[in-house]
Amino acid sequence: MTTSTKNNAPPVEELRVGTCRAAIWRNQAEGNTFHSATFSRLYKTEDGWRNRSSFGINDLPHLALLAQETHRAIAALNAAGDPAADE
Repeated sequence: MTTSTKNNAPPVEELRVGTCRAAIWRNQAEGNTFHSATFSRLYKTEDGWRNRSSFGINDLPHLALLAQETHRAIAALNAAGDPAADE
């Protein structure tokens, strides 16, 4: 299976709630296009912004809201037929 994350293509969409971020990826397999999401928590160090895939108790309400928004965004991409998939 070929995924967008493996060929260094940027995410189709990125969403943020607080310090939580979701990246929506377009995937193609056997002629079908589908979407997946990755979630991360952003934090800043003296070297710049970093991200982690672990979440603390204070991040969880933001993560829950972000998951709902990500679900809506993927549903909208699927309903629209994701015109970017034709590129």
